[in-house]
Amino acid sequence: MSLYNILKKPIFTEKASSAELLKNCYVFQVATSATKIDVKKAIMEMYWVKVASVNIVNTIEKYKYWRKWIQYKRRPWKKAYVTLEDKKAKIDFTIIK
Repeated sequence: MSLYNILKKPIFTEKASSAELLKNCYVFQVATSATKIDVKKAIMEMYWVKVASVNIVNTIEKYKYWRKWIQYKRRPWKKAYVTLEDKKAKIDFTIIK
């Protein structure tokens, strides 16, 4: 699997930003077939930072109802919490090497 196919996009939510400030942790949406080792290698090669740990969470599919009888399904996806080794290290999302 290609490095650019493993990491889909960074997630910027209120919970993700508080994790970034407190624990130097970043959140990414990753491919459903990606493992912790794949994510760690992709982060290290794309952003040139040392990764301490990777935690992966599988989200469940959710249903949304419109006008009580039409049902939409949001597909399940996978997100990864990436903690960096150095407290002063930061990921610059504008530069990909």
